Amino acid sequence: MSRNQEIEIIERNDEEMEIDLLELFGHYMDRVKWIAGGFIVCALLAGLITAFAITPKYTATAKMYMVSAGSQSVVDLTDFNIGQSLSSDYVELLKTRPIIESVIQELGLKYTYKEVAEGMLDLSVINNTRIVRINVTSTDKKEAMNIANAIAEKGVSELPKLMETPAPHIAEFAIVPVNKSSPSLTKNTMIGALLGLLMMLAIFTVEFLMDDTFKTADDIEKAFGVMPLTVIPEGKIEGLETTEEIKAVKSGLLSKIKRRKRKEYRSANARRNG
Repeated sequence: MSRNQEIEIIERNDEEMEIDLLELFGHYMDRVKWIAGGFIVCALLAGLITAFAITPKYTATAKMYMVSAGSQSVVDLTDFNIGQSLSSDYVELLKTRPIIESVIQELGLKYTYKEVAEGMLDLSVINNTRIVRINVTSTDKKEAMNIANAIAEKGVSELPKLMETPAPHIAEFAIVPVNKSSPSLTKNTMIGALLGLLMMLAIFTVEFLMDDTFKTADDIEKAFGVMPLTVIPEGKIEGLETTEEIKAVKSGLLSKIKRRKRKEYRSANARRNG
């Protein structure tokens, strides 16, 4: 092989990096214990942190019905249309500063308007109905219930004055929540396990890509396009008991390789000179 061909092969190898998926999979399988260990350890860490280091939160829910009868005791179609069109307006007005600050003052809370309106309160219209859902999340169960009910009552008493519309009804008062709304132990454990798996795979993938040593004769052939003359065995060679004997065999093999290369070099020079 000429010098130009060698340069071309080296440049092509530098420009392109091919990943043998089977070799990569084998690399993973050789380290499957480490990968499984990272998966399990990260899952346990995420579960322990969720169970003991994160304060649980609870969500209480109250509901308001936006349809009210007019001057008569019967609810007509006009009342339904008004309730539907005003539902979104009520959602926004329930977040206003006068409503939230009056609730904070009445309940003697230590929160600011922003902490309640943005961090604890979630208002929404249920599936295009005329029902507004008031969700309040807190680390204190009873506090969440009290805030949700207070906001619902303020909506009934104060918003009709601002909008000059019939008062809505409270369809459901909030109760003390039994189960926590966050964090989820199962969800966080699974997220931790997946992160651990991805982290270990990323580490071993980088290790695989950074390893540029030749392990087999096929690796040398792929890189340079030529087969090696011989392979020096590693480890214990059958019939040899000591390290010194193994070294002696390796030295003998190296000497044979050097002699063969010198002989090939002399033959090549002889052909050029002849």
